[in-house]
Amino acid sequence: RDVIFMVQFLAVTDYISSLAEAERVYGITASTNPSFFSEWTESLAALKTPEQERLDLIKSRYLYHRQHGHLLENAVNFLVISPLLEMARLYDPPYLLRSEVPVQFEFADENQTIYQGRIDALVVQQQLWVVLVESKRTAFNLTTALPQALAYLASGSEDQTRFGLVSNGEHSIFVKLSEKQYAFSDEFSLNRRRNELVNVLQILNRLRIEVDN
Repeated sequence: RDVIFMVQFLAVTDYISSLAEAERVYGITASTNPSFFSEWTESLAALKTPEQERLDLIKSRYLYHRQHGHLLENAVNFLVISPLLEMARLYDPPYLLRSEVPVQFEFADENQTIYQGRIDALVVQQQLWVVLVESKRTAFNLTTALPQALAYLASGSEDQTRFGLVSNGEHSIFVKLSEKQYAFSDEFSLNRRRNELVNVLQILNRLRIEVDN
């Protein structure tokens, strides 16, 4: 039964290529309530100085490797996402990680160059999904991954609020799904002057509280 479910699930996520498809297949709609996804803007605890300093180091490392062209495939996730999850204490008890079957994708840019990659997902306590986009194009637009993220979230229990972090290391977006409605946060980028990894870690810490409850 588990094998059949996984094959069916993979087929569905391969089929979901747009937000409209995700809405149609899972019967979900985008929330128009400004307070629906308040978790990414409210009650965010300030970080300690050592945490801020480590986030600055993570960003500087990323920019260094990008400048010298040494970022290959999923290297940005090793440089950025893994340390973030560690700092958010999501690798430690009582949290358990589960890996989902990866989804392959390809797309063409304005020059008709074909890029291939994959979308991996980690699940924390059934409620928090970390959707990682791996591509040779590090500036890959996350828009393609958002429908997949909704498909992952919508595949779980309908009576449970679920959150997701969608990231390619350089860009990150949070998503919430609850009672057949969903909403996205703003996009956070390592290309801006201010270190927006601070926002990402603050939100992860906030969502950890939601998972605990």
